[in-house]
Amino acid sequence: MQPLASHQVKSDDAEIVYRVLGEGFPVILLHPFPANHEFWLPVAESLATRYRVILPDLRGHGDSGVGEGPATMEKHAADLAHVMDDAEIGRAPLVGVSIGGYALFEFWRRHRGRVAALALCNTKVPTDSAEARAGRLQAASDVLERGTEPFFESMIPRLLGQTTRETRPDLVAGALRMMRKMSPEDVAQVQRGMAARPDSVDTSKTINVPTLLLTGEEDILTGVNEAELMRQHISGSQLRVIPKAGHYSPWEQPEEVGKLLRQFLDGMS
Repeated sequence: MQPLASHQVKSDDAEIVYRVLGEGFPVILLHPFPANHEFWLPVAESLATRYRVILPDLRGHGDSGVGEGPATMEKHAADLAHVMDDAEIGRAPLVGVSIGGYALFEFWRRHRGRVAALALCNTKVPTDSAEARAGRLQAASDVLERGTEPFFESMIPRLLGQTTRETRPDLVAGALRMMRKMSPEDVAQVQRGMAARPDSVDTSKTINVPTLLLTGEEDILTGVNEAELMRQHISGSQLRVIPKAGHYSPWEQPEEVGKLLRQFLDGMS
């Protein structure tokens, strides 16, 4: 594996850490909750032969601080702008999984001139239902009271597809290892930030850059229906379904996702 260069940048009240792999035209990959930049490493390897791959740890994840109060989408979008400034990137293709996608909708609202293309993976445009929002806020209280381990264990069957859970214990263990870098406070503030996120249905209708939509065949959280809704709203977008993958499809099937992302990026340049 090529060496990872580590950088950090101050963004308001938090230190945001990001890694860089490879050289060439920049592309930025945002991981899902509750993971970190390691989530993307298997895919980044295949992209780094031609691209400069930027791998931030989102606020509250990995080595990045959580700051004060909920980690809102506005904060994540501001953090991304600071990372791009620090890496001297004016405009680039941006890729986001789950919360990474939510952050990109906010980034599009605020900084669309900096977005060359989007790949939206295992994410969705509607805001949380009242029930889902209450669930997030309850989870935030629970981790502060009982610690993170029961929460992380409960997330595995929701985040990883059945095929992965049955055949790839190494990927299950790796996912838990990433999760365990988050403190109870990190998990709580990130959950509160997601619970407060705005609806992005109308935003998605304004996206006019090349857009690739990816979802896992076994994704029970966002899945094909949510991806299809985005495809209908985002003009010219293309949708691909990753077989034998759940909500963490790039982690579960990095070869397939890497190939699709590489084709998408190569097609632009």
